[in-house]
Amino acid sequence: MLLPFRRKGVFTNRTSSARPETDKGLLMPQPAARLLATPRRQLLLEHIWQRTSLSRQQFGKLYRGPIERYAELVQQFPASESHHHAYIGGMLDHGLEIIAYALKLRQSRLLPAGATPETQAAQSEAWTAGIAYAALLHDVGKIAVDLDVEDSAGRVWHPWHGPLQSPYRFRYRKDRDYHLHGAATGLLYMRVLDTALLDWLSGHPELWAALLFVLAGQYERAGMIGELVTKADQASVAQALGGDPAKATTAPKHALQRKLLDGLRYLVRDELKLNQPQASDGWLTQDGLWLVSKTVSDKLRAYLLAQGIDGIPANNTAVFNVLQDHGIAQPASDGKAIWKATVVSNAGWTHSFTFLKLSPAMVWSSAERPEPFAGTVTADEPTFGEVSSHRTASAPDSPSDLGEGPQCDPLFDLLSTFGASAEVEPLSADAPETASDRACGTDTPSPTPASEPDTDAPTPSGTHFIKWLRNGILSHRLIINDAKALVHIVAGTVYLVSPGVFQRYAQEHPVISALAKLERIPDWRWTQQAFEKLHLHRKQPNGLNIWTCEVQGPRKARRLHGYILLDPSNVLAQPFTDNPFLKLVEEAPPLPTE
Repeated sequence: MLLPFRRKGVFTNRTSSARPETDKGLLMPQPAARLLATPRRQLLLEHIWQRTSLSRQQFGKLYRGPIERYAELVQQFPASESHHHAYIGGMLDHGLEIIAYALKLRQSRLLPAGATPETQAAQSEAWTAGIAYAALLHDVGKIAVDLDVEDSAGRVWHPWHGPLQSPYRFRYRKDRDYHLHGAATGLLYMRVLDTALLDWLSGHPELWAALLFVLAGQYERAGMIGELVTKADQASVAQALGGDPAKATTAPKHALQRKLLDGLRYLVRDELKLNQPQASDGWLTQDGLWLVSKTVSDKLRAYLLAQGIDGIPANNTAVFNVLQDHGIAQPASDGKAIWKATVVSNAGWTHSFTFLKLSPAMVWSSAERPEPFAGTVTADEPTFGEVSSHRTASAPDSPSDLGEGPQCDPLFDLLSTFGASAEVEPLSADAPETASDRACGTDTPSPTPASEPDTDAPTPSGTHFIKWLRNGILSHRLIINDAKALVHIVAGTVYLVSPGVFQRYAQEHPVISALAKLERIPDWRWTQQAFEKLHLHRKQPNGLNIWTCEVQGPRKARRLHGYILLDPSNVLAQPFTDNPFLKLVEEAPPLPTE
């Protein structure tokens, strides 16, 4: 039975010195606590918890338990052979990411659709959990039908046997059916969801039917849950392919995305003219590398063919599609690879082009990255995930929040979790993973809907600001430690990003504008001063109010300015873990002026 394994080829481990292995190169099974202990996965778990309305104990039963059982089942398997999350541990990362994306999308949905508000409130937590389970399990069938796995004694392992107990190796089946894994999920979901959870879910017939349809791969019959899981899956795939160049570079050299990426890097570094004051092959801005589409496609095809590489599409449209499908070209607002944008130089020259847009981190490391274009490149139409309608070369880099669908900028540029990745995960064979953009806040308030007025304290004040802050955190309208978060946990206490958090409060309370005009100061400054008068913040030894936090990661240096609360319980109902990607700088920063 095992002879075909030996004849067909060697099992693939894609080993890394950072990953526990035996002396025979086999992978060691790991307990869930070890698998989930990496900083990025811990941050993802925080994202997931913050999008529920549960205590830690309840979260442990409804979410942490199934996630741990899933982690022990999928171990260090990739999510695909050469597409998204194609690295050791990719299946677990993808599972966590898609839950985080799906629950963010779920926050704007009232479920079950068409039910009374009372019914929606009563079933809210069940629907949230059902969406999370559907997201987590949507690809688990891959380990049953896409992989051949054997242990150190040469015994074949199947996932319905339960978690691996001995060292193992795996390879992808050459004859696998790419549509079969959806149907195979039904073999395994009871390994993740226990009988108590299934009993609970089955008590909600509409939810139960939708969940079973997703687990059977019949998304078209799963209603809103099918739609949310599909969008979250697309978002996680887009983030992994487009926002994580470290993982793109570790794809197998024969993989198409690796060939395309290597060719683009050569052209950009050695052939293309960038940032010219007039006609150019492309322009580098803070938020993107804009390459003239026809020029780069023609040159890329010519270069790869000259290197003897075959399998390259014969026309430009096909090249564009492949670049987008593999996450190298970022999608425009219409979901296609081609952007229409206008270039304006400081000398007054202007022209419109069609572009491919790439993340600069796909081409350069932070130390190699050239200076940005002294001018602007403005997309003709706004795209999802951008801070404003038009991003320019002079605009600061700004991390993106978990977004909806494949057009979101990478999470972690997640949570990129979510740009290029930062910290070497102990269980990953990939190059390090950056989470800097994913884990830090910005000085620009995120475009979240304004909250309902606080009837208990209708007049804006420092005290009302604290109450608003506490209520926002409790209701998860203000997210902690997220990509665009205005509130982080640093050194065991609350860190308020300034001026972003004060701008957000002022936006939600327009009456502040009139009060601020009387004192001839910006509305956010009025809020900031009202907060300072409460003396709830810790000052530096030199008397300054503002503390600086440094975002850790391989990209260009990024710093945040903000306030540290003396007592976190003023705004937190329960403790949070520190953001692992922010480090307090023990020096006096300049006060922000806007």
